Amino acid sequence: MKIIAGNANPTLAQQIADYSFTPLLPTKISTFADGEISVEFLDNIRGEDVFIIQSTSTPVNDSLMELLIMIDAARRSSASRITAVVPYFGYARQDRKSASRTPITAKLVANLLTTAGADRVLTMDLHAGQIQGFFDIPVDDLTSRLVFAKDIKRNVIIEDGTVFVSPDAGGVVRARKFADMFHADIAIVDKMRPSAGKSEVMNLIGDVKGKHAILVDDIIDSGGTLCNAAKAIMDAGALSVRAYITHGVLSGEACTRVEKSVLTELVVADTIKDHCPKNCKKTRQVSVAPLFGEAIRRITNEESVSSLFG
Repeated sequence: MKIIAGNANPTLAQQIADYSFTPLLPTKISTFADGEISVEFLDNIRGEDVFIIQSTSTPVNDSLMELLIMIDAARRSSASRITAVVPYFGYARQDRKSASRTPITAKLVANLLTTAGADRVLTMDLHAGQIQGFFDIPVDDLTSRLVFAKDIKRNVIIEDGTVFVSPDAGGVVRARKFADMFHADIAIVDKMRPSAGKSEVMNLIGDVKGKHAILVDDIIDSGGTLCNAAKAIMDAGALSVRAYITHGVLSGEACTRVEKSVLTELVVADTIKDHCPKNCKKTRQVSVAPLFGEAIRRITNEESVSSLFG
């Protein structure tokens, strides 16, 4: 087994390699004067089971292109199997035609990864589960739920008055799974988007009065939706509200927006490199490296990955 790290999240890649007791493959990734990416593996990978770890996060296009080039380099180096480990799958929010004459970019990215030479994809909390169907190769979609559940047990006092909240109708299943784990209730924020990147809370479905609310979602980008949802929950009489979000994209002023919000705490997974300012005290990361490391071990040993979540 060989583990290769891209530049998108080298810390997570190193932690996964440490869990797997496997050193990262020495790799030279450089950029030409005109911005073209060059990749060279400094060790033999012929006949090896190769795992390339690269989140397609900001800068999204550079990270994606770097991943494609590393996959192609591994294929031309005669690796026996190439698994693209993509903790954060960029372009996943463009999973359908939302208007006339628009692309389905998630499908395009799936085609690119397959054409480049990936034999398998390992990712976490795809924005839409049906994206797995865009691939003609195996896709393992891990969930951060187990990691978050452990953190909640360690740091949050779960009482009879705890309620798990989905910030939109699409995340109800996720909220229900959390609620079932803790024998808690659920609530749903009914929102609308008047324009791209903006949201307005219309209704709050469920009882949060006198309860501690935990928002659960897969992505936080600008933070507007989350902060608006948190305010609506507090206005409805909740005692406190915190959030557990898998992918902390946190673009623009998101960290500052969270810091000024009514949120007690925002917890994100380390699928994306931490880039919050040091003065953002409300935001912290938890590591999903052991989960990815165990999944990689099971894949290379031809063991069940789904049993991780039984």
